[in-house]
Amino acid sequence: MDIALPEEGGRSTRYRLVGQPAQPVIGARFSRIAYAAAHVVADPLSMTDPWSHPVIDWDCTMAFRHHLWRLGFRVAEAMDTAQRGMGFDWANARELIRRSIAEARTVEGADLASGAGTDHLTPDAAKGLDDVIAAYEEQFGFVEGLGGKAIMMASRALATVARGADDYISVYDRILSQASGKVILHWLGDMFDPALKGYWGSHDFEVALDTVVALIERHAGKVEGIKISLLDAGKEVALRNRLPDGVVMFTGDDFNYPELIAGDGERHSHALLGIFDAIAPVANAALAKLADGDRAGYDALMAPTVPLSRKIFEAPTEYYKAGIVLMAWLNGHQEHFSMVGGMQSARGIRHYADVFRLADQAGLLADPELAVARMKSLCAVAGV
Repeated sequence: MDIALPEEGGRSTRYRLVGQPAQPVIGARFSRIAYAAAHVVADPLSMTDPWSHPVIDWDCTMAFRHHLWRLGFRVAEAMDTAQRGMGFDWANARELIRRSIAEARTVEGADLASGAGTDHLTPDAAKGLDDVIAAYEEQFGFVEGLGGKAIMMASRALATVARGADDYISVYDRILSQASGKVILHWLGDMFDPALKGYWGSHDFEVALDTVVALIERHAGKVEGIKISLLDAGKEVALRNRLPDGVVMFTGDDFNYPELIAGDGERHSHALLGIFDAIAPVANAALAKLADGDRAGYDALMAPTVPLSRKIFEAPTEYYKAGIVLMAWLNGHQEHFSMVGGMQSARGIRHYADVFRLADQAGLLADPELAVARMKSLCAVAGV
């Protein structure tokens, strides 16, 4: 089976598929906590103003969560992958969280944690730390009021009004001291969101690291773990090595996740990853191998997913959501390649062609005939 795909210079060449679709292990037990940050499915037939008033296909969105739960993953809900702060507003996020928590209760063993941030407070509307605290309190109150677990997302408003590390500490102290359950923190780098540059009050990683460690040590009883998304394995390991007992590291490194999850023999990272949305069948089989002590089998399965992930998350990294949704469409999890805010336009056809090739080589085209037919239609629209 082959397909004409575009290359640099405007040419197109025939690509012959080589991959064998991955076979996940249903009912597998993992030796790592594995959250998949899940995307949302837009409803293009109902949207008349997709930039300002997105409409969600709730049935399809919930069906994708069932797909992840069936493969043994926990769901990290209403996170960056769901386009929080990029077209998906708090009103929709609130409904998504409500539906997902209710849905999880219908599935034995299903688990999820939900993003609580300040995105309903625009940075220019924040006049001081009290506004940021109130915004966090509203979202934490909603998540925990439904019996959910909160992931404390980074705040653009806080990055705007904070004047140094002490302001970050003040806000996080307040929210963590009030939380009813354990919280997952999220350190999101500016490659994912340029508005977060200098988060924790410093552009120097070592200084920011000291601030984060001191914060976690002071609230160790309230912090389940921290997700770090800096796309730098060395920085993740530096934080991991300093975490107090009982606080776990969740890798958010979509470039280096296999080695970080496997660990160095003394410490390892758990996972809270957007790429797991796209590579769930292979990640499932690989994590099952790791749990069985088969490191070679784990590496063999994970290695081909890394070039795919690096392509999906290439700069501008914040547009990675488009590649995630492309994968869902190619694999039949939704009937269209439309996104909230028209985000599918954020990448070009050559990028999507590369994603297609790398997905095939990683065994991540579940139905190659369907994937080829859909990719042909996308290429045709682009003039290929």
